Amino acid sequence: MVVGHFLKWIDTARVAERAAAAGALARAYVLKELPFDERCAAEAALTLLLDDPSWKVRQAMAEALSMSRHAPLQVISALAGDQPEVAGLVLARSPLLTDTDLVDRVAAGQQAVQVLIARRPALSMLVSAAIAETGEPEACIALLANSGAEIASLSFRRMAERHGDIALVREALIGDPRLPSDCRHTLLVKVGEALARSPLVAALIGRNRVERVTRDACIKASLTLIEATNAEEHVALVEHLRLRGDLTTGFLVRTVAHGKVDFFGAALVVLTGQAATRVRALLAGGQDVALVALFGKAGLAVATHKVLLRALKVWREVANGKRMAGVQEVSWLMLKELGGASAPGDLAGLVKAIHLDALRENARGHALAIASEAA
Repeated sequence: MVVGHFLKWIDTARVAERAAAAGALARAYVLKELPFDERCAAEAALTLLLDDPSWKVRQAMAEALSMSRHAPLQVISALAGDQPEVAGLVLARSPLLTDTDLVDRVAAGQQAVQVLIARRPALSMLVSAAIAETGEPEACIALLANSGAEIASLSFRRMAERHGDIALVREALIGDPRLPSDCRHTLLVKVGEALARSPLVAALIGRNRVERVTRDACIKASLTLIEATNAEEHVALVEHLRLRGDLTTGFLVRTVAHGKVDFFGAALVVLTGQAATRVRALLAGGQDVALVALFGKAGLAVATHKVLLRALKVWREVANGKRMAGVQEVSWLMLKELGGASAPGDLAGLVKAIHLDALRENARGHALAIASEAA
């Protein structure tokens, strides 16, 4: 038998010769070039070669067997647990490794192994969940870079929770279009927290102003996030903000001033328990009395009711094509409801700040347009 001569010969052969012969035997096995008896003998020989003292022999076997569905399962399993130079080929490519096999390898906690598995051409939601739950940061980055990986929303949240403080992981998460909106908000907050801790930021603007500036930046980023979020995700984002304590009356006033009426409606649904269809109908054309009752049920302060009503009426007219207006005009009309620019109180201060931000933003855009025309 050819395999019998091979087994006698390997005892005296050099490493390079054994590696070449092991690779050739493995290729012949997966290509089914051997008669049945020889094939059985070849499987036994490949199993025996797992004990070869040189990793180069086992690596040659791994290269030949790693992509085949016809490789001996016991050989693949052993090679997957070998040293990185050998195991890497099998972990990254073998179709014989089940999700359970891969999850067990991920749970073992070796970073190099986790990264190899995260880079597999196709990765199930189960294996992705294991990496998100126990994987090192480098493995999570590799997972996010893998377009062939199925990743559940919960797995995105776990990566954001576990590694959101690491800049490279944050960058990979934010760059993934599949990232749920509540995760994006979590990462925005973590960026703000990182900036607040930065000695450079504290030196530039003063430590006493850092908290206020970063808080304002997070609020503005949250408004931008709402704009980029699908309406179907609004309720999830609202619930996320509510649990974090960020769904404040002031934030809701900001959302209405900025025309985020759909998001405001989702917030009212969560806060009141009313049906979404009813809330949408009231916002689209409900009487003031009904809207005020809805605001009260949502726990919004009485002082905010008239400014919210004024803003909603303007945005209705804009939506119906009866008026041209933006945040600057709407916030000014809201401020007039409170008595104008000199009106006292926190609510007036908030609406005035929204108006001034809109003025600055519009002026900046106008200046940039002028500069572009002059170029």
